[in-house]
Amino acid sequence: MKEFIITNTESEKAVLVGIITPGQSEEKAKEYLDELDFLAGTAGIQAVKRFTQRLEKPHSVTFVGAGKLDEIKQFTENEENEIGLVIFDDELSPKQLRNLEAALKVRIMDRTGLILDIFAARAQTAHAKTQVELAQYNYMLPRLKRLWTHLERQSGGGSGGFRMRGPGETQLETDRRIILNKIALLKEDLKEIDKQKANQRKNRGKLVRVALVGYTNVGKSTLMTLLSKSEVFAENKLFATLDTTVRKVTIENLAFLLSDTVGFIRKLPTELIESFKSTLDEVREADLLIHVVDISHPAFEEQIDVVTQTLNEITKEVKPAIIVFNKMDSFSYIEKESDDLTPKTRKNISLEELKQTWMNKLHENCVFISAKEKQNIEELKSLMYQKIREIHVQRFPYNDFLYQNYEEE
Repeated sequence: MKEFIITNTESEKAVLVGIITPGQSEEKAKEYLDELDFLAGTAGIQAVKRFTQRLEKPHSVTFVGAGKLDEIKQFTENEENEIGLVIFDDELSPKQLRNLEAALKVRIMDRTGLILDIFAARAQTAHAKTQVELAQYNYMLPRLKRLWTHLERQSGGGSGGFRMRGPGETQLETDRRIILNKIALLKEDLKEIDKQKANQRKNRGKLVRVALVGYTNVGKSTLMTLLSKSEVFAENKLFATLDTTVRKVTIENLAFLLSDTVGFIRKLPTELIESFKSTLDEVREADLLIHVVDISHPAFEEQIDVVTQTLNEITKEVKPAIIVFNKMDSFSYIEKESDDLTPKTRKNISLEELKQTWMNKLHENCVFISAKEKQNIEELKSLMYQKIREIHVQRFPYNDFLYQNYEEE
């Protein structure tokens, strides 16, 4: 059986496909395709055209309707377009994958497969590589049949009327057994790595643990660099970091551990959530969460919801949290004309007006910064110091006298 090979997508041209449903408006579908485009770019793929269709729900056989499928086919068959890949914004069933490949005669990928490819390309440590490989095999297992369709041979001439099994079916059973064994071995490997990491966490002493969490590409790694005064890899791409980075940080007289975790995303594959649970132990065991939000993103409120929902899947415990609205230097809005009486939309609200909405109820639990421009970083440090000290004093009440003396000096 061939190993699961990471797709080489460098400079490949692709088209993106999404649907507009009663539960997903045209504007929302556009946002999702914008994000899918960003994902494709992260993977080295050039998205040259988008196709959308209004449907009650995805077509069970080909995801989109017959007319839209013909439209996509005409575009991909045009040699001038040089299309070798079609990416769908939702996870495709094995049947849909099979039928789409047969109809379009190009490589088909869904959002889940694309995210898995990006994770595979960016995994650096043995831990991350093992987690990604496990997610890949879990994703691959129910889709094995389409890999051997070209070898399947059905014949009704067997003895006693039994159907003879072709080489494709035999190979399918073999591959399935190999993958199941591989999954079992990877899970055992992860258990061993998790034990090692658990011991590492125990050896860190009683320092307060703070975890940076948030949607992907909101600036967590840039903020980590500022707070820890150490170089942490950061770039304007989705999932720039997969492995958790932990640094000892000191604000004034107070030392604590700060961790930068993998970013979340809408429609995050369940295979990845399951595989990366051990990486997210830093979140589960954190005393304080710093939820970083890209305030300049038009859908930042939905991103907050995505992160909150994912955190609820990881840990049932409600943890103290600070919301850090980052990238305020990139925030923009369109001011309405004085005679425009139509209701304001998100695009027409200024940052100051936003601060007076639901954000006003957050009180001292939020701060607005620009990590890139280093704006309001001292305000953030002061807020973190206050929250971390509260946690530390609860844990070690006898140290409060030391803090008071330090501040009086």
